[in-house]
Amino acid sequence: MAGNSQRRNRRTSNKKGAQVGSGGKRRRGLEGKGPTPPASARKGHKKNRVANAQAKQAAARRPAPRRGGPKGTAELVVGRNPVVEALREGVPATTLYVQQFIDSDERVREALQLAADRGMNLMEAPRPELDRMTNGLNHQGLVAQIPPYEYAHPEDLAAAAFDDGEDPLIVALDGVTDPRNLGAVVRSVSAFGGHGVVVPERRAAGMTAGAWKTSAGAAARTPVARATNLTRTLESYQKAGLTVVGLAADGELELQDVEALDGPVVIVVGSEGKGLSRLVGETCDVRVRIPMPGGAESLNAGVAAGVVLWEAARRRA
Repeated sequence: MAGNSQRRNRRTSNKKGAQVGSGGKRRRGLEGKGPTPPASARKGHKKNRVANAQAKQAAARRPAPRRGGPKGTAELVVGRNPVVEALREGVPATTLYVQQFIDSDERVREALQLAADRGMNLMEAPRPELDRMTNGLNHQGLVAQIPPYEYAHPEDLAAAAFDDGEDPLIVALDGVTDPRNLGAVVRSVSAFGGHGVVVPERRAAGMTAGAWKTSAGAAARTPVARATNLTRTLESYQKAGLTVVGLAADGELELQDVEALDGPVVIVVGSEGKGLSRLVGETCDVRVRIPMPGGAESLNAGVAAGVVLWEAARRRA
């Protein structure tokens, strides 16, 4: 009986001792966990819920990051001569459609060679399919497809110049609807060290195949941006420190008298017939006229932009 009592006492004993396999967990459990975090960082606390709500509201107000400007629309170049000329001038076509059983001539062979040299997709299609693609135009068995042009954002033009340690030199077009004029301006901007061209999103020329050809390859290295509202874009440039110089036949200063051309500047060119629109003209910091001893009433957009860009480049040299 005494032995059984001793065994029961040993089983029910509260005596503490080392236990195999504890790994020191009990000792670590007694260690501190550092300072108590503030209430706003403690999950479930009222101040934490308030802080999370404020963070969500701030994120909702924060504008999403820009990913360039809007895209244009896809375009087709139709016909043997237009296709060959477009490929010669570096228009960024991605696919060349060739009619099945086409009667080959020198233009067809050159188009195929240019497309192969550039690594373009070559697609053979029956005549009815090409008729459908071109809405019945006289395609002569050759059609080149140009993907949508990826426009820059207007603010990116000035930002890129400032990042390079240069004063922005930008041309904005107001009411210019001829793609060839746009291409000529792009070419002049590239030639005289400008940083890009801005065009309105509506009622204005875009970067079509015609503009690409006139730019003579300059469109591949000179960005074109599209502005939803040209007046607001010019005001944004002004806030960034750029002077807005508008070209007008009745401008208050002559070109040689404008001091702003050697600094950060936007040159605004209007259409040949109507010139600058009223709101754009009122937004300009100064309106400038180009002296023309020959008595011409006006210059087209491409020529006028080239003259002013040459003067700006001369002063910056």
